Amino acid sequence: MSNSISTSVFYAVVVALGGFIFGFDASVISGVVGFVTTEFQLNEWQQGFVVSAPTLGAVIGSLFAGPLSDLYGRKKILIAIAALYVISAILSAFAVSYTMLVAARMIGGLAFASLVLAPMYIAEISPAKYRGKMISINQFNIVVGFSVAYFANYYLLQMSGGASELATTLGITENVWRWMLGLEIFPALIYFILLFMIPESPRWLICNGQQQKAKPILKKLFPDQDTQQLVTEIEQQHGDVLPPLMSRLKQLFSKNMRLILVIGLVVGICQQITGVNAVYFYAPSIFEQSGIGQDAAFSQAIWVGIINVVFTIIAILLIDRLGRRPLMLIGLAGVVISMSIAAYGFHQASYQLTNESVAKLTSEQVRENVAPIIGVTYPSDLAFKKALNDNLGKEVARQYQAELIQAAANINPLLIMIGILGFVASFAVSLGPVMWVLLAEIFPNHLRGVGIAFTGLVNSAVSFTVQLLFPWQLATIGTALTFLIYGVFAVIGFVLVYKLLPETKGKSLEELEQVFHSDNKVKQGQPLAVS
Repeated sequence: MSNSISTSVFYAVVVALGGFIFGFDASVISGVVGFVTTEFQLNEWQQGFVVSAPTLGAVIGSLFAGPLSDLYGRKKILIAIAALYVISAILSAFAVSYTMLVAARMIGGLAFASLVLAPMYIAEISPAKYRGKMISINQFNIVVGFSVAYFANYYLLQMSGGASELATTLGITENVWRWMLGLEIFPALIYFILLFMIPESPRWLICNGQQQKAKPILKKLFPDQDTQQLVTEIEQQHGDVLPPLMSRLKQLFSKNMRLILVIGLVVGICQQITGVNAVYFYAPSIFEQSGIGQDAAFSQAIWVGIINVVFTIIAILLIDRLGRRPLMLIGLAGVVISMSIAAYGFHQASYQLTNESVAKLTSEQVRENVAPIIGVTYPSDLAFKKALNDNLGKEVARQYQAELIQAAANINPLLIMIGILGFVASFAVSLGPVMWVLLAEIFPNHLRGVGIAFTGLVNSAVSFTVQLLFPWQLATIGTALTFLIYGVFAVIGFVLVYKLLPETKGKSLEELEQVFHSDNKVKQGQPLAVS
């Protein structure tokens, strides 16, 4: 690997650490939500809001991240984002109320704007030949963050349930969920410090009339190319001064940008509406629905992280070879199949408490109160949960739900496992990494900030809705129908991607801009070629 590529990769890895922290922050809540639900006596909507609050913050962060980075530079906004992650982690770990926890997580959500800025920055420092792989480093870090959070949650849960003197001394036994949230402080601090070691984006510098500052950075990143020629090519696409924000917004929604914007929105909505963050953020809760119990649910959630990492690596290896479009179509087809399997697995389940299973319940009060429904067979999780609510009350039923489902479920947990892990694999090889690569590629230089900000805003809004609704969906329409709905959205996404998405691999950002502007009706499925 040449020195220039090594330099680009180093900068990309540093910036992509924000993806690791996002992944950790986003998935660590999967282990926390059950504990805070009991501690703060939360209902389904409050549970959903604890999980989705960061994404609501991300809606705001995504709206301003692009324009602010256009105004002040990519690097300065990334540093501010890292500071927000540190503040959020500290406040979350020491939250004393539901309101404080939600506020702390919403601050962290503002930092989720790193998902918008990291691909933008990496695209602007990467050689065209390696751009897909390098932008995908951010997605790889996200899934590593997911995995580390699942492992950390499981390890801390095991420590809290044991007789370890260390766990008692550190307060893990009594405050396990605070430790789960507090661990984020360490990577957030490292990210904050390392960001001071990267340069400003040379394309941003040129867009803002700072060519002399950009030239040494370009020379370091692209030593095999003529630096002045690079500067000239970038200037020719947008001039040497970035247009005002309102002018860029007007251009973004102009007729010439319609195809690009529609492609961005289709991909951005598909990434979230197919249920990814319901699976990632509620993984232990989903596995608990299959009747395997809390400890096993946490351990199975680890497999979500492992599969995520493995298939993200596969996507990174294929994205510049196979292309963006084939990966998207393969992944969406996999999502349809996987969600159908999960939906069928939950649909064919039945639930019945027996005297033997009730005798194993840990609470004597619960054993007494469920006596009237012993021997009654319920055809769905929805019917069984309603019976539990009627006999135990919502608060008690929610507290002991995992144990009671485990005692009553007649279900094939392997089928559920195959469906969920198949979904994770399908997403990780397609929608996860490919979306951010595409968004960083399709918008022209001078509109990249506002373009990614707008599509990121819509992406975050859909993600927030999915996360907020998931607990309510489980309680109201049942698990099977919830997953079936995600599968139907994946079918719609497959059709739209097939009809609209062209191939973008192997071209420089300036070449892609020229092509999209010279032919706003790219023939679907064909590689882009410079005219």
